Amino acid sequence: MTEIVYTRTDPRLGEFALRTLDPAADAELLHSWVTHPKAAFWLMGDADVARVAAEYARIAADPHHDAFVGLWRGEPAFLVERYDPARVELAGRYPARPGDVGMHFLCAPTDAPVSGFTRAVITTVMAWLFADPAHRRVVVEPDVRNTAVHALNAAVGFTPAGTVALPAKTGLLSFCTRAQFAATTAAQPQGPDTVDPQDAVAHLTPDTWARANRLLVRKALAEFSHERLLTPEPVGPAPEPDGPDPGASADYEVTSDDGTVTYRFAARRLALDHWHIDPASITRRRDGVELPLDALDLCVELRGTLGLTDRVLPVYLEEITSTLAGWAYKLDRPEIPAAELARADFQTVETRMTEGHPGFVANNGRIGFGIDEYHRYAPEVGRPVRLLWLAAHRDHTTFTCTADTDADALYRAELGDATLAGFAATLTGLGLDPADYLYLPVHPWQWWNRLAVTFAADVAEQRLVCLGPGPDEHLAQQSVRTFFNVTHPQRHYVKTALSVLNMGFVRGLSAAYMEATPAINDWLADLIDRDEVLASTGLTILRERAAIGYRNRRFEAATDRYSPYRKMLAALWRESPVPGLEPGRRLATMASLLHVDSAGGSFAAALVAESGLPAPVWLRRYLDAYLTPLLHSLYAYDLAFMPHGENVILVLRDGAVERAIFKDIAEEIVVMNPDADLPEAVHRVRANIPEGEKILSIFTDVFSCFLRHLNVVCTDAGLLTEEEFWRAVADCASDYAARVPHLADRLARHDLFAPEFAHSCLNRLQLRDNQQMVDLSDPSAALQFAGTLDNPIAPYARRRTA
Repeated sequence: MTEIVYTRTDPRLGEFALRTLDPAADAELLHSWVTHPKAAFWLMGDADVARVAAEYARIAADPHHDAFVGLWRGEPAFLVERYDPARVELAGRYPARPGDVGMHFLCAPTDAPVSGFTRAVITTVMAWLFADPAHRRVVVEPDVRNTAVHALNAAVGFTPAGTVALPAKTGLLSFCTRAQFAATTAAQPQGPDTVDPQDAVAHLTPDTWARANRLLVRKALAEFSHERLLTPEPVGPAPEPDGPDPGASADYEVTSDDGTVTYRFAARRLALDHWHIDPASITRRRDGVELPLDALDLCVELRGTLGLTDRVLPVYLEEITSTLAGWAYKLDRPEIPAAELARADFQTVETRMTEGHPGFVANNGRIGFGIDEYHRYAPEVGRPVRLLWLAAHRDHTTFTCTADTDADALYRAELGDATLAGFAATLTGLGLDPADYLYLPVHPWQWWNRLAVTFAADVAEQRLVCLGPGPDEHLAQQSVRTFFNVTHPQRHYVKTALSVLNMGFVRGLSAAYMEATPAINDWLADLIDRDEVLASTGLTILRERAAIGYRNRRFEAATDRYSPYRKMLAALWRESPVPGLEPGRRLATMASLLHVDSAGGSFAAALVAESGLPAPVWLRRYLDAYLTPLLHSLYAYDLAFMPHGENVILVLRDGAVERAIFKDIAEEIVVMNPDADLPEAVHRVRANIPEGEKILSIFTDVFSCFLRHLNVVCTDAGLLTEEEFWRAVADCASDYAARVPHLADRLARHDLFAPEFAHSCLNRLQLRDNQQMVDLSDPSAALQFAGTLDNPIAPYARRRTA
């Protein structure tokens, strides 16, 4: 009998596993592998099946040697041998050490190689070996001529130690310690040569670039039309607004500023003036000659129409280029079908999202990342990162935390006693007193590209001391600068400052701004616990339980409080959703509900199918978990969240949404009443929002920015009609209103069933100023409006009877 002995989920390629090998049952499979010409260095090219079976029976009988079949997505894909090098293969041929373990591996020969597969296999094998604490060093001895495997070994930390004469070959004896392996998977850049320059751009091929451009041009035409920056003209008869099928497909045209280039496409116009464009239908012509689709050219051809100034346009083109490159990477990697992804673990789902923010066109700018850094830190790459830690002098550092923790308890829980002892020893060795310092996690990019240079004086004067990487591996989330702990998932997320321009802001964190974070989270958590309606929905938040910030006095003296120079060195610790997850439940980012694979498979449809519920029932459960808390927060407390797909985690049970978890609290929530009675430490979240704009926290942030897109996913998948979708939203809102008669005056003042509402636009903000698209001191003043939108739930308002 075979058994699974180890599993690992690779963020890019999915699940790998090792099972024990059955010499008899696996002989034919292994024979097809080891005798293949691509396995020449395995030295079994002339073996028959009986010899292969005998060889692995011998290995199975040896107490110091064993073999395993490696699985990828459940199918045999590689072979692994583990042995004691002091007794097998290398006995007497090298100075053995306690804790040495030998390893061979062979990937199944294939005519359709998958990019990164071999690296994922050796990483899995090494992680498995080092999962045994008795293993301190891995020993290999590949043929000296096998230069490909030498490079692969070096990539995971092996260091050559010379040649060794073996019976059938001359081997390159190489060693890899636990620390060396950890260092190579820590994603700490040492310079551009750490990523092969050709491999770094392997995803940028003519085919993937063309596919990425078609998808982004489709999105640009759709979203710019939705925001009424573009006015597509019908080609032929357009569907009658009051006809039998007002959402039927029709052909439309958009013409460039100079009138020489024409874009033509087929689209359906849906609720909220959503343009649902068929990407295959898009053509671009100049003087009757068809041209390739190019998102960069589109922005230049329409720069006047889009309002792109000479200052904004070059940066916007760079953001568009980066967004295209990221999309090309996602298109190039092996795809996990939506139906399979819907059953995957939390972090696999997180790293497989393809769209980014559904409304913003240039949504993956990440200006500041080099191509090597993209391969290390981009969320879709899914490469584990070990955060760097600094010792920050207390005279310049502010640490605040929730009422149920303190700095010492947090550090012990996050780092462990051994790491803390190492940090203290580093400081003591420099003649410094550890009691004078606090420990601060930083994004490796921030250290290499900003802090080590811009804060060089603080480093030289030992107000900042680099302590090296922490012990745990983390995965970047869709927000780029926030990390999930994959070594210990029950430990906190870490949100770091990152001086990279992305989607309208440099993604720093202000030390002064972070100071109130824990108090804000304590206040909100208490409010949710005490409120009967919120508690009944199952809503929870991931509390940001501690925040730390380093204040550079020189830059503070030279800048105002919104300057990026004040946002270079801060971090916060946010609760993980894992410890609070009930048995039989799993997690998925809400962004997944909009995910559709290249074959048109819908993640949401897969969940509906798994649940066995009728689609309207499934949708209503989701709305009760997501929309109801947002409505009650607005009407009961003037409280608004930023509830986009990446800021909400869904708790699923058998495919159905059971409850929602909101996150990114202190930076995103607002109490839209400057006179609200709040604890002094929480005053920062108050804002003076005009009465007429408060309801936009639902109409814009929920209806237009998320449900508008979910409606398309559901209707395309045949789950619901558009009428059924918005009727379900209306029913959820009506049932909420019936539940809170004491809030009737507020419900009337901010009428969720008003026939229309102001059309607040997101891309217009970025097109106007893509480096600071909102003035944080007056966010309401920054809003960009384009007329009104018809309210899609107004037709389904329940009649009120006296």
